[in-house]
Amino acid sequence: MEEVMKLKELIDSSDNIVFFGGAGVSTESGIPDFRSKDGLYNQHDVRFDKYQPEYLLSHSCLVYEPKVYYEFHRQKMDTRNIAPNNAHKYLAALEKQGKLKAVVTQNIDGLHQKAGSKVVYEIHGSALRNYCMSCGKEFPSDYIFESDEPIPKCSCGGVIRPDITLYEEGLPEDQVSGAIDAIARADMLIIGGTSLTVYPAASFVNYFRGSKLVIINRDAIDVRRAENTFIINRKIGELFTELAKLQNIEL
Repeated sequence: MEEVMKLKELIDSSDNIVFFGGAGVSTESGIPDFRSKDGLYNQHDVRFDKYQPEYLLSHSCLVYEPKVYYEFHRQKMDTRNIAPNNAHKYLAALEKQGKLKAVVTQNIDGLHQKAGSKVVYEIHGSALRNYCMSCGKEFPSDYIFESDEPIPKCSCGGVIRPDITLYEEGLPEDQVSGAIDAIARADMLIIGGTSLTVYPAASFVNYFRGSKLVIINRDAIDVRRAENTFIINRKIGELFTELAKLQNIEL
């Protein structure tokens, strides 16, 4: 409770908060993270075991072994029926109060928007958007998952791909610039559900110039402890549930 009280005090005294989140924000919704013992990279599946996990989410796999790529995408990346948890809901409520100015997320599941957040910078894109690699035509979130074609094609003949940032691809410039600007302006930065090991996204926190830095992660992470850093090793959904009760916020 002492940790929750201190976090409440920090939030109460801030009016320009930015949240920077990773896979751990969505694990309590049932979406596995990548690198933990039960994560996506450690799930054994005979269809994909011969491949390196990073390859299955790479530009090379999409281009050179598209059938493999799309089979993996359909099996592992479908988040259409996943509901946001209390971490997503709390952040949406904080934005509605005017305290939270932006969410910067490494996740591609769209759960922040489902929970009601309006200003979300998706620096790794979204599995809920698709487009043709040739003509740029956009397709609904269901298209790739429900297509009977092993490799979904547009009427122009181009391949339809999800709007996510794969390994070997650059991050979307508009999302990056918006995220960096928001972080640079913030007086409080909350980092949650990420081990800060995925670059270049993890380097964005270096733009923070505010006075209050909070890191919330289930597992301890190796991070340079600045004087103004408050670290909490807990599940973020559980923590935000307690915090919401203390602040009389209905989730």
